[in-house]
Amino acid sequence: MKIEVIGKNGFIITDAIRDYAIKKISRLERFFDEKVLKEARIVCKNYSGYNKVEVTIPNKVLTLRAEVKDKDMYAALDLVVDKLISQIKKLKSKVNTRFEKEGIKAAFKNNSDDLTSELNATIVRNKSVQLEPMDVEDAVMQMESLGHSFYVFLNKQTFKTNICYLREDGNYAVIEAENKN
Repeated sequence: MKIEVIGKNGFIITDAIRDYAIKKISRLERFFDEKVLKEARIVCKNYSGYNKVEVTIPNKVLTLRAEVKDKDMYAALDLVVDKLISQIKKLKSKVNTRFEKEGIKAAFKNNSDDLTSELNATIVRNKSVQLEPMDVEDAVMQMESLGHSFYVFLNKQTFKTNICYLREDGNYAVIEAENKN
């Protein structure tokens, strides 16, 4: 797997950090067939008071992504790998119950006994919403008035489904949904 380690916000990647990050992320290869994980991107950022590690592992079947904040960069790298392993375990459990032969299940190694935990989350409510055409600003105002951390709406300008959400840094972001043809 090709692993790219990048420093941002003034964080300088040393050889020791690069080697440690590559060693940690390489642990994830044991969960997948060798053809699935081809690349990973690790971004290490420096903020006042803490460091942040963001890992993105894209591929055709699924994309893994996690981010962690910690005062110590090495601890953040450990925690982000633990978070990714937890995601993989949940995904593997879900895949085993839903897909029998092909698709995502083919990406996982069949002999992986590290992934024995069961997914405990259950859907407790389904909700239907009427998508109202509105501007992004109106969606943010609606989201705030409802006290939600996200809001789904029909963008008045593009007539596409959008999801507005509150980021950890207190700012807002918008995801524009596209239909896959």
